[in-house]
Amino acid sequence: MDLGRHLRYFLVVAREGHFGEASVELGIAQPALSQSVRRLEEELGVTLFDRSRRQVALTPAGRLLVAQARDLVAGEARLRETMRRLRDGELGTLRAAVRPGTPATALRGLVEGMAEHAPGLDVDLCEMSGTELVRALGEGTVDTGLLTAPFEGSGLVGEPVCQEELGAALPRGEAPTRPATVALADLAGRELVLSTRRSDPAWFERVLAVCREHGWVPPRVREAGDTGFLLGLVLAGLGVGLETAEATAREPRLAWRRLEGAPLSRRTEAVRPARDAHPAAPVFAEVAARVLSGPSRPHGPLADRDEERPWSLVYGGRSLTRPR
Repeated sequence: MDLGRHLRYFLVVAREGHFGEASVELGIAQPALSQSVRRLEEELGVTLFDRSRRQVALTPAGRLLVAQARDLVAGEARLRETMRRLRDGELGTLRAAVRPGTPATALRGLVEGMAEHAPGLDVDLCEMSGTELVRALGEGTVDTGLLTAPFEGSGLVGEPVCQEELGAALPRGEAPTRPATVALADLAGRELVLSTRRSDPAWFERVLAVCREHGWVPPRVREAGDTGFLLGLVLAGLGVGLETAEATAREPRLAWRRLEGAPLSRRTEAVRPARDAHPAAPVFAEVAARVLSGPSRPHGPLADRDEERPWSLVYGGRSLTRPR
């Protein structure tokens, strides 16, 4: 029995709640999918779905299996990917993801910092949203990456690298001159422009919850895929943006106002698998903390200048050493 394949099929049906939609996503015939789930139920000796309704529902056994199945499937994917990288001689590479729209100076800092602290290691950078990164880490196609906390993903650990205060981004003609701060409740009746729900769903919901708690329930939330589009919508008068002062300064026709009580801050974490992580992933987290927090706010062991002592990483039989 191919347990991994049957578990993968089970998870898709559990997520979709419908055998027909799950079969389309998987690209297999519905009878074959139903047979796979039946075989899994026979193997485990339990019923996983209640099929008495139009949309199938998980039984208590099915709900219990979901979390464990995710870990098993993710572990199998990481194992296969690690063996492939070993076969293809790629274990000297750290595959790291950053958020779309990461400033060029930050990208340069990450590349130069890794070259300094892990000479000989090839760092392969790519762009991914939070949702994409969580999926890629689970599948083993990325080793580490930066995303906004909180995030949804089992079997992952995050290390904080920076925290940024969010304020209100407004067209200059609409921004109050006094007082210098804006209460969220004062924005009542205005629409909100926010990064997309699909990219960071947990963060999206947290922002809305904080707004509600402080008396602002936006009549409409417009979603922006990147910072440039977000600032453009704000400039066009289509809502208030919640962004950092640094990001808002990219558009000189916008003004940034601190939120009264500073209720919102965006925490960036370097995330990696809790098990079998690339040994250079913690180094990437430390470099990211230094680059994103700025030289005035050192963070972690790399912030200690005594850390100039030599160290080495060994992965896949290859030694990556920092010389004395």
